[in-house]
Amino acid sequence: MNSILINQSEIFPSKVVCIGRNYVDHIKELNNETPDSMVFFFKPNSSVSKELIFPKGNSSCHYEAEISFLIEENKISAVAFGLDLTLREVQSKLKEKGLPWERAKCFNNSAVFSRFESFNGNIDELEVELYINDELKQKGGVSLMINKPQEIIKELLTFSSFEDGDILMSGTPKGVGEFKIGDIFIGKILYKEKVIVEQRFEVL
Repeated sequence: MNSILINQSEIFPSKVVCIGRNYVDHIKELNNETPDSMVFFFKPNSSVSKELIFPKGNSSCHYEAEISFLIEENKISAVAFGLDLTLREVQSKLKEKGLPWERAKCFNNSAVFSRFESFNGNIDELEVELYINDELKQKGGVSLMINKPQEIIKELLTFSSFEDGDILMSGTPKGVGEFKIGDIFIGKILYKEKVIVEQRFEVL
């Protein structure tokens, strides 16, 4: 199974729980409707990666930077920078036909994570930043989320469950777009405007 790192130890998530359409400006940039209830989808363990690998056989892929949380005993125990990779053209075609998104969202290495850092502070003061080739592409935070992380956890538990070590990806702010092999990503998680996680990825 694929693993993530926290305090130099490996953890093997059974799944990644993702919520879509959780930032108003991101909904607008994709011309989507604001949902009446939370939009969930899961990524399997085979999606988890510590490297940023462009999906083979595809000419286009979008990045989506997200504040990502490690869940233990149904509570947030750590935080990381995450990337939800999306085959946008495939997703759009599936959505037009009313079909599931798995082909666009759940492919191998489509959930990319920095190391996780233990966290017990005020979740509302967390922010995410993504730089590609030294240009700021995305910036957002919990304060801008439609559904806050604790609310997402509570809702998920009404119909499913977290195994210890599972990951919650909390949605992406505006600024998503295409990338290519060789691009340099710098992902940051900030707490009270100070960087607590920073990781560099080169697209392979």
